[in-house]
Amino acid sequence: MDELEKRKIELRNHKGKIVRHFKGKDYLILDFAIYTETEEELVIYKALYSNCGVFARPIDMFVSEVDHRKYPQINQKLRFELVESIS
Repeated sequence: MDELEKRKIELRNHKGKIVRHFKGKDYLILDFAIYTETEEELVIYKALYSNCGVFARPIDMFVSEVDHRKYPQINQKLRFELVESIS
């Protein structure tokens, strides 16, 4: 099993938890869904700032690493990293 698959398995255990995007905003993982046209797995998540919009992003993109050539000032390794659980 490669590193990407391990990250996806771990992420599926984070439903209901808060993650931080590498640009500093926090989001709540609401659920996971399958896009019917392609069967691609999506992460459904909610912003915890401003208007608290709800978004969907392919799981592969969600667990990807930050492009440090494009964002050399960012220290975070992954695009989204776990912050804490909410009760």
